[in-house]
Amino acid sequence: MIDIQNLSFGYRKNKLLYKNLNVSLEAGSIYGLLGKNGAGKSTLLKNIIGLLFPSRGKIFVNGFEPRKRQPQFLQGVYFIPEEVFVPSLTIRGYLNLYSPFYPKFNADQCAEYLKVLEVESVERLTALSFGQQKKFIIAFGLACNTDILLLDEPTNGLDIPSKIQFRKLISSILTEERMIFISTHQIRDLDSLIDKVIIIDNGELLLNSSVWEVGDKLLFTTLKEAPEDPGELLYAEDSVRGISVVVENTAKEESRVNLEHLFNAVTNNPKRTKEIFNS
Repeated sequence: MIDIQNLSFGYRKNKLLYKNLNVSLEAGSIYGLLGKNGAGKSTLLKNIIGLLFPSRGKIFVNGFEPRKRQPQFLQGVYFIPEEVFVPSLTIRGYLNLYSPFYPKFNADQCAEYLKVLEVESVERLTALSFGQQKKFIIAFGLACNTDILLLDEPTNGLDIPSKIQFRKLISSILTEERMIFISTHQIRDLDSLIDKVIIIDNGELLLNSSVWEVGDKLLFTTLKEAPEDPGELLYAEDSVRGISVVVENTAKEESRVNLEHLFNAVTNNPKRTKEIFNS
């Protein structure tokens, strides 16, 4: 559905955020794009949606080049930015104005999503708090039923109950024909939602893998004391119960994948991680 070929992009010619980035994203999955603040996660989403253009390379989304902003392309993609904007309209006025752009928009679904997310009924959308505005845009975006849904830091501004409802809604709308791509640094909010992980650091793709493969290749466990050979560790962190570590899963043991520890392991040891996943 999304094919990125040799993408290079930078706001300045002598400082590229991405250089020769190659990645393909398929339908039927919820991708988590993980990266440090300033790593260019939002920039990548904006290149995919056609709000920014690559310096070099090409991007294809459902066979379309985003930079051309063709109506057929825009009808199949919905982008929810971190900072949402709502005009001074009623909910009905907003739906009447924007829903015709999306042929698969379902008003009944939108009403249900608004109810689940507990979006208040107000005279104007601008009277809503930022969190309420964001939940309104999320409800509308889900109801557009586009093949591709791009979300940039979707849980920013949401309280704990809303984050729980958000995760439930995202899980419920995924189909084999649909792809959801979430950029976040708040890994714990989406830990149970993501089934494929993309990690980018310093403009380089370090990991593009399913959570299942991560669990097969790496072991996430807790030790009572530090190992004799710390060189085997990809990552270690002191915890109440001991030392939480990430190591190569040579014995093929089962463990629960911790995306926060995975991110730290991959970014701290990119070369060794690539060796493990390419073996």
